[in-house]
Amino acid sequence: MVRTPLTPEERERGERLGRLLRAARGERSMVEIAAAAGLSAETLRKIETGRAPTPAFFTVAALAGVLDLSLDELLVRSALLPV
Repeated sequence: MVRTPLTPEERERGERLGRLLRAARGERSMVEIAAAAGLSAETLRKIETGRAPTPAFFTVAALAGVLDLSLDELLVRSALLPV
């Protein structure tokens, strides 16, 4: 199966999500947050750097829970539409 290339907008949304998660993590270690969310540190690193711009919903939900972020807030802040 061939994956459809991401649009520039999808890439930007993924980068924005990564920045939001990184900011919410603050000084806490990537390993600590990833473990608490049930992910590998490498997966979290890829999301934070935008190299994994379309993480699975359950991955984002797990990270949001660990970082005490609402999914609504993440959606609004990472969307391309002006708020």
